[in-house]
Amino acid sequence: MRRPMAPPPMNGPRFNEFIQSPKVRVIDENGENLGVMYTREAMEQAREVGLDLVEVSPNADPPVAKFLDVGKYKYEAQKKANAARKSQKTQEIKEIKMRPNIDDHDYDVKMKSIHKFIGEGDKVKVTLRFRGRELSHGQLGMQLLQRVQQDCAEDAKVEAYPRMEGRQMLMVLSPK
Repeated sequence: MRRPMAPPPMNGPRFNEFIQSPKVRVIDENGENLGVMYTREAMEQAREVGLDLVEVSPNADPPVAKFLDVGKYKYEAQKKANAARKSQKTQEIKEIKMRPNIDDHDYDVKMKSIHKFIGEGDKVKVTLRFRGRELSHGQLGMQLLQRVQQDCAEDAKVEAYPRMEGRQMLMVLSPK
């Protein structure tokens, strides 16, 4: 057997005959409250003005409906959502790789890039890779990561404390 044909799901606000509530609180095109009235009556008044009855607050009791142009309302909502998405900053995770016996100058260069990444608002994952016999000297790696933590203390906080994963030690810093 075939499924019965159901109307496609609505995206966006309900309007005109799609409003399911028998009574709505009505606001006219000028923003004035007309009070609670039957949905049919409100639709007639909206049609007289040349607009649609749009449900703007469906969860209220009774739902709030407004006299609007549906197409214009959807367009404005879409523009607002796009602007919010554009201004949103996504936080990335940058990775800095080190070795336990890193030299001072190399350490300074890595720290400079860690400070730059944190200043840009990104998280930094510090990875310490052990090779060969370095693995038996885990305390050296822990000391190095604690040094990184102290050097970044004023502008970053530790999100994930140092831990071993196989042959590498990881720590995650995030901006304060």
